Amino acid sequence: MATTAQLFEEPFDADEYIERLAWRTPGGGSKGGAEGFDPKKLLEEFENHIEELKQLDERIQRKVEKLEQQCHREAKEFAHKVQELQRSNQVAFQHFQELDDHISYVATKVCHLGDQLEGVNTPRQRAVEAQRLMTYFNEFLDGELRSDVFNNPEKIKEAADIIQKLHLIAQELPFDRFADVKAKIASKYHDLERQLIQEFTAAQRRGEIGRMREVAAVLLHFKGYAHCIDVYIKQCQEGAYMQKDVFEDTALLCQQVNKQVGEVFSSPETVMAKLIQNIFENKLQAHVKEKLDTRPTELEQYLTNLYDLYTRTTALAAKLTEFNLGSDKHTFLSKLIKSIFSTYLDSYIDMEQQYLQTRSASILQRYYDSKNHQKRPLGTGSIQELKERIRQRTNLPLGPSIDTHGETFLSQEVVVNLLQETRHAFQRCNKLSDPADLPKNAYSIFLLLVEHLCVDHIDYALEIGLSAIPSADAKNANLYFLDVVQQANTIFHLFDKQFNDHLMPLISSSPKLTECLQKKKEVIEQMEVKLDTGIDRTINCMIGQMKQILTTEQKKTDFRPEDENNVMIQYTTASSKVCAYVSKQVERVRRSMDGKNVDTVLTELGVRFHRLVHEHLQQFSYNYMGGMLAICDVAEYRRCAKDFRVPLVLHLLDTLHALCNLLVVAPDNLKQVCSGEQLTNLDRNLLHAFVQLRADYRSARLGRHFS
Repeated sequence: MATTAQLFEEPFDADEYIERLAWRTPGGGSKGGAEGFDPKKLLEEFENHIEELKQLDERIQRKVEKLEQQCHREAKEFAHKVQELQRSNQVAFQHFQELDDHISYVATKVCHLGDQLEGVNTPRQRAVEAQRLMTYFNEFLDGELRSDVFNNPEKIKEAADIIQKLHLIAQELPFDRFADVKAKIASKYHDLERQLIQEFTAAQRRGEIGRMREVAAVLLHFKGYAHCIDVYIKQCQEGAYMQKDVFEDTALLCQQVNKQVGEVFSSPETVMAKLIQNIFENKLQAHVKEKLDTRPTELEQYLTNLYDLYTRTTALAAKLTEFNLGSDKHTFLSKLIKSIFSTYLDSYIDMEQQYLQTRSASILQRYYDSKNHQKRPLGTGSIQELKERIRQRTNLPLGPSIDTHGETFLSQEVVVNLLQETRHAFQRCNKLSDPADLPKNAYSIFLLLVEHLCVDHIDYALEIGLSAIPSADAKNANLYFLDVVQQANTIFHLFDKQFNDHLMPLISSSPKLTECLQKKKEVIEQMEVKLDTGIDRTINCMIGQMKQILTTEQKKTDFRPEDENNVMIQYTTASSKVCAYVSKQVERVRRSMDGKNVDTVLTELGVRFHRLVHEHLQQFSYNYMGGMLAICDVAEYRRCAKDFRVPLVLHLLDTLHALCNLLVVAPDNLKQVCSGEQLTNLDRNLLHAFVQLRADYRSARLGRHFS
């Protein structure tokens, strides 16, 4: 059976179990071993083994039944024990409730007894205290203070408690009968109060925090407690302002005192608030008056001082909010600041406007003086408005042309100075203006900037620039207006940046935003009108210069050479000089402008350039070689037009180049050329006009192709 038990070891596998059993049986293996396979032996072994397994099963079953009986028996015993424990627990719980009720009963009795004892003891203590006070009161009646408490300096705390109570009692007594004793008690009251304050002062000088706390606690019930705080505040400031910076000294002093007042006084927030109020109303106010009441001769220094003092005061107040100053410390500090600066802030914006007006005018005048220029008064009224309308509609110069010798009368240095002054003004305005008045004040500063920068400087320069533009038929004209455009464009970018960076944050949430944007729009539109007028007249002047070159350099014989076989030039001198002039002007336009304005101006210049060349070519008669030379000239113009980088201009000159082919094409091919891709959409009258320029027009009867 031991062998059988071994065969049942985990994990159990029936097939493996049979295989191992067969392997253990002699002659029972698959090969039978040395004896060979014997099925009878294997069967016999299997039958014996089955019997053994049955016996083993019976023994195990009996053992299981025995264990189950034992388990049931022990379960019953355990259940019985649990029931016994439950009954014991119920008994204990009942005893506990009885004990708790008894304890509550005893506690109630004890409390009742305590109340009775207190009811008896309190009147007794009051009676004892009254008797004691009457004893001391009798001493004041007799006029002789015999008690040790009034004569021993070490018992000043006890004496103060007694005299404070006697002082309250004396106030209730009739004056006519107890005038003398009331006076004596009051005298002793004030004497002790004075001694306590002196003791507090001495302890503060010695740095004895514990003694200061004791004396302050005694003085708390005296009328002189407030005086004690005043003395403490005064002594705190002794030697505290040794540096030149009153703001740094104040911050350092408040940090030091804040650590101490909590250890000395029962209400430190009141003491700190009183200290800060004292500093603001005395030290800071005196400092501000010294700096501002003796106003400097220059408004700039006054405004700088006001801004600096107000900024540093508000920064100091922000630091002081770290301390406990009561429930509404922000309002408290704001009132203190207002009490110091209200007078100066009320007149601030008037001072700011006066300074900006004077300073801006001075900057501009200094610039014009450096140029030895006497500023011309710009016309006003209906006559000037009429001239302006005529100039805008007709593009004619009104009045004599002014020679500015290349001076634009625009200075970036002047602009930077004006913008810097205005930026400082916006900063001061943001800090010094009442929140309700901030948008209005900022708008007034903006109007001054518009007046001096946009009107007195930029607009004036544009007017001078317009007056300096020569007429279209002037010879060797110098065109400086594009330089004015370039500088005005740069300046206005700076103006726009300041508008967005410094003005917008001050007015973004107020109705003044609309007014500012409208004013800015008006200024831009006025400048754009004058810029457009000046650019248009400048382009006319450019075209006039080109026309002079063509008139001077182009000869009629250029396009009808006598010896057609001896023409060696590739293009005429006139076209070469015009192209050189055009390239120079295109480069000037690109330098003077930016963005889409470049393309717009170059498009207009290119269209007028094409018109000029087109009209110029129609003034001549062409033989074959002259026509070839005209084609070469137009090719040169077309090459020059590539500098414009404008598709329309290139297209126009491509078309003109195709038209010039009509000057040289064989008569029989004219119709075919006219119906080509580039010429098919043109007016036939235009094509006919070009063909009429041919020298052989009549002899070759070319007109029949257009009849």
